[in-house]
Amino acid sequence: MQTEILGNAGSIKQQGNVLIIKSREAEARIWVYSPSIIRVCISRDYKEEGSFAVIQEPAGKMDITESGNEIVVTTSAMQLRISKSPLRFNFYTAEGKVLSEDDPRFGVNWQDARVTNYRKLIADEKFIGLGEKTGNLNRRGSSYVNWNTDAALHDVNADPLYKTFPFFIGLHSGLTYGLFFDNTHRSYFDFGATTDEKMSWFGADGGDMNYYFFGAQSVPQIIEDYTWLTGRMEMPPLWSLGYQQCRWSYMSADEVLDIAENFRKEKIPADVMYCDIDYMDEYKIFTWNKKTFADPKGMIAKLKAMDFKLVTIVDPGIKVEKGYKQYDEGVAKNYFATYPNGENYVANVWPGRCHFPDFFRADVREWWGKSFTALTDPGVEGFWNDMNEPAAWGQNIPWLVKFGDRYMSEARNVYGMEMARATYEGTKKILGNKRPFVLTRAAYSGAQRYSAVWTGDNSAYDAHMLLGQRLVNSLGITGMSMIGVDIGGFTGDPTPELMVRWNSLGVYTPMFRNHAQEGTIMREPWCWGKKNQAIIKKDIEQRYRMLPYLYSSFYQSCQTGMPVSRTLAINYTGDENVYDVKYQNQFLFGDAILVSPVESTKFTGEVYLPEGDWYRLSTGEKFKGGKAITVPAPLTDLPVFIKAGAIIPMQNVIQSTAEKGDGILEVNVWYGDKANSFVYYEDDGASYDYQKGVYYKREISFDPEKHEITLSKAEGSFTSKYDRVKLVLHGFKASKSIRVNGKELKSKDFSFDNDNHIIAVIY
Repeated sequence: MQTEILGNAGSIKQQGNVLIIKSREAEARIWVYSPSIIRVCISRDYKEEGSFAVIQEPAGKMDITESGNEIVVTTSAMQLRISKSPLRFNFYTAEGKVLSEDDPRFGVNWQDARVTNYRKLIADEKFIGLGEKTGNLNRRGSSYVNWNTDAALHDVNADPLYKTFPFFIGLHSGLTYGLFFDNTHRSYFDFGATTDEKMSWFGADGGDMNYYFFGAQSVPQIIEDYTWLTGRMEMPPLWSLGYQQCRWSYMSADEVLDIAENFRKEKIPADVMYCDIDYMDEYKIFTWNKKTFADPKGMIAKLKAMDFKLVTIVDPGIKVEKGYKQYDEGVAKNYFATYPNGENYVANVWPGRCHFPDFFRADVREWWGKSFTALTDPGVEGFWNDMNEPAAWGQNIPWLVKFGDRYMSEARNVYGMEMARATYEGTKKILGNKRPFVLTRAAYSGAQRYSAVWTGDNSAYDAHMLLGQRLVNSLGITGMSMIGVDIGGFTGDPTPELMVRWNSLGVYTPMFRNHAQEGTIMREPWCWGKKNQAIIKKDIEQRYRMLPYLYSSFYQSCQTGMPVSRTLAINYTGDENVYDVKYQNQFLFGDAILVSPVESTKFTGEVYLPEGDWYRLSTGEKFKGGKAITVPAPLTDLPVFIKAGAIIPMQNVIQSTAEKGDGILEVNVWYGDKANSFVYYEDDGASYDYQKGVYYKREISFDPEKHEITLSKAEGSFTSKYDRVKLVLHGFKASKSIRVNGKELKSKDFSFDNDNHIIAVIY
């Protein structure tokens, strides 16, 4: 194997909006996308082929100066200082503080086709991100591989898993930076795990050293910039935020309906039922089992009458069987992956011998999308993309396999996202003005534009529950906000205690889905005895009470990329305690709710509360932040805390999101000594009319100096489903007057509940 290190700069020229530097080994190109985003692409054979992830074009002003051995690209936010001899790339703040520098010895280099970038490791440098990766919140001292894998039965240290998000954020010296390595080949990240604390490095088995450097000086701003570059999610259908019940498999339409009916009988709120692979005819995609699901339209109509939506699974493998519509069409039009000699690739998956669609082609995506009428005509509105790493029995799909002109080595990490894209684009077109729900197992950066994700086949033990939360938090950094885990664990049998605890954590998971493998015990809420059922029901009811807050938090995700489930490192970046392994599973749910996961075998929890004051949600007890506390954590009461000053809209319990409710929006305000505000958002929860201004949005604020709560005038043309506002004030002193929109509340306007909270109804 020959090693070649990027040497000295030769010719240097600016060509339009790109700076081009040639050396004997390669050519470097630099673009400014915005003041805080600079792209560097170093290639031995440059071809601008577009990006699966990036949706923006370079639009930033490029200010270039050259002196001696240095070229400096300056924006208002940062500097890229390029050493000419040898050719190295070093990033600084606008004030000249080091953000990240190439290792001067090795910089960018090649070993045959493999390309790697070695960078200096700073003494206090931390790393967060990379999406679905096991290990600690702080990636320092760890190494990872990106190679989308069907990771069945994986343990809590397994790598790689199902998804590739080659984006991380570096933290040191009170500074922040981000780096997105946009390369779909098998890639590698080593955060000082093997280099004697001297270097970190990243690279790939092929392709270019093509990365985007983010210089904004806060983690939220870097996330906003990254999601500007790669896109943001659309508003999800409201029903997808309700409780979801799934199993591999409910074996008949009767069983699906029985489960749904029991939710209504037991008055346990729920919105979604799933059909796993057994609803199909011999596992053939876009078919229904003629015996057990003989009347899918009738089944879905009955579900709809109970206010349930149905989500059905779809795998990429097309069964090799003449007379099967998708097989015949795909063969006739050469829609499938091939070997170099043109022969269609065959691998065994659930249906047996299968071909795999080439989702990299627009005509194949369109064909795939149109095929969903087999599901949408009966009434399906949710589409679950599984096995799209792509998975095949034996895993090791030959590198000879081609998708158009892309071999497996380049295509694998992005195949699942292109399948999700085809599903999203197709079902969106079929459903017209109705939002589809798309869920995918495999993904690449930018997948947030098309789908939700879940964390794959987890297992029924506590360590997996805690790992799942870290995965959710880490995926949030990479632009994914609609994320779930299999509540209770996909494989194995949870104890009743684990099921109860995991369900209570599911309340604060963006996508709340109970799912299990065939052969495991049944997982529905009533399967755990009356006492546990009551706890599970209470927690699911809490999820439904919080939907106004949650939906508003998703609006924030759509606007800024800020995830719903947030590692504390986003908001409390400089607090060393949030990286402590004792507290690294903690997270914020939206702006103001702090959740501390606790194992099912422990009934007290050690919780770290960052600076400020915090209230325990269940008791109202107030705590001073900046320290750890030990609190009771019975199975009935997961440690959940509310930030002082928080404004959290809630509603009374409903049985599904289709239920109108009582028309009362409950606005909870927790007293704090700093002014705060919350953007409340509402729309019809189903259509795209919100993109045309048909929404309801207003800012709710609290000013502690004036002791005043203000509800701004509503924006948008949507009529809220709430016609009354009930204020619930926590930690306020009844002896002190309270003003609402300039009007002082009289004693006749408010009362107290059992916990001494002030209640005021505003018509």
